[in-house]
Amino acid sequence: MPRLRLPRSSRLKRQSDFQRTRVRGQRAVNGCLIANAAPRPGGLPTRLGVVTSRKVGEAVGRARARRLLRESYRLHQHDLAGPIDLVLVARPSIAGKSFAEVERDFLRALKMLRLLKPAE
Repeated sequence: MPRLRLPRSSRLKRQSDFQRTRVRGQRAVNGCLIANAAPRPGGLPTRLGVVTSRKVGEAVGRARARRLLRESYRLHQHDLAGPIDLVLVARPSIAGKSFAEVERDFLRALKMLRLLKPAE
């Protein structure tokens, strides 16, 4: 069983990385999130960035949305087909959703982008 960690080194931090992923990558909108993904050269780790605007709600609601999106990614990070930069944007409809609903939308978005490994 692979380790399910999400260290800071696997997060997008610079604005230029977020911008490059948005401009050069693919985009999928599903339910309560928008997923932008751009491939990375082989050998480099997959990185995640999460965006929550004030439209999502107050600070507590935005923090919860970020936690839900990061946890969905953390549990399924080893199911990704290759190294990518992934930016998840929370939509206002994420407010009040359960983890299972957010996870379902996350997996559907990844399937739309064909980013999941084939089922064994």
